[in-house]
Amino acid sequence: MTPQDRAEHSAREMLQGDTASQSLGMTITHIAPGRATLTMPVTDLMLNGHGICHGGYIFTLADSAFAFACNTYNQRTVAQQNQITYLAPGQAGDTLSATAIEVSRTGRSGIYDVSVTGSDGTELALFRGLSRTIKGQIFPEEEGTT
Repeated sequence: MTPQDRAEHSAREMLQGDTASQSLGMTITHIAPGRATLTMPVTDLMLNGHGICHGGYIFTLADSAFAFACNTYNQRTVAQQNQITYLAPGQAGDTLSATAIEVSRTGRSGIYDVSVTGSDGTELALFRGLSRTIKGQIFPEEEGTT
């Protein structure tokens, strides 16, 4: 199995059980080893008292992109710590995009940066996720195969 095949298979398996991402209308538009891009439409149900996208939904999109990126190696990996900086608001009716890129992966620890943008390319948030690999695989595969 190639690294790309592994990433795609891992993403398919994870998405099947990810009712949170599915219920928010998230779609995986790109997956590769250590990388993922997800999109999410901003619905009226996601707006806060200022009429803009609630930051929790932006965080959730970024966190989902992070999760898919750090699980592309078929090793169960969870968040250890996350941080987000909001730069601009998300608007009702817009489709947001979160792109996660692996910065470092050593041993059981990883660092991933996620950029969230609006459909016009405006950067809305920067997210950094620290991951930790735990026991288990996403799908059955012999350890150490490539």
